[in-house]
Amino acid sequence: MKESVLDVAKLDAAASKLRAIAHPMRIAIIDMLNDEPKMNVTKIYKKLGIEQASASHHLNILKTKGLLVSKRDGKKILYSIKNTALSEIIDCINRCSDY
Repeated sequence: MKESVLDVAKLDAAASKLRAIAHPMRIAIIDMLNDEPKMNVTKIYKKLGIEQASASHHLNILKTKGLLVSKRDGKKILYSIKNTALSEIIDCINRCSDY
C-alpha cells in the first residue's frame, strides 16, 4: 500500500478556496454558472434578487481565489467557472443538502 504524503501548501490552497465558496450567495452563483456557463453581473444579481454591489463583491472573491474567470464582451464582463472540479464540489453540496 502506497503511503500518501500531505502537501501543506496544496492543503492550504484548497482550504482557502473552500472558505471562498463557504457562503450561500457564492454557492448560488457557482450553481447558476454551472447551469449557464457565461453570465454577467446584471443577470446574476437579478436572478439572485440582491444588490449589484453585493453580487460584484461575491464575484470578486470567487475570482480572486481563482475559482472564476472573467472575459470582456463589449461593455459586459462575463463570468464563468474556471475548473470543472468546482462544479463537482457544488454537485456534492447539493447532494449532501438533500439529507
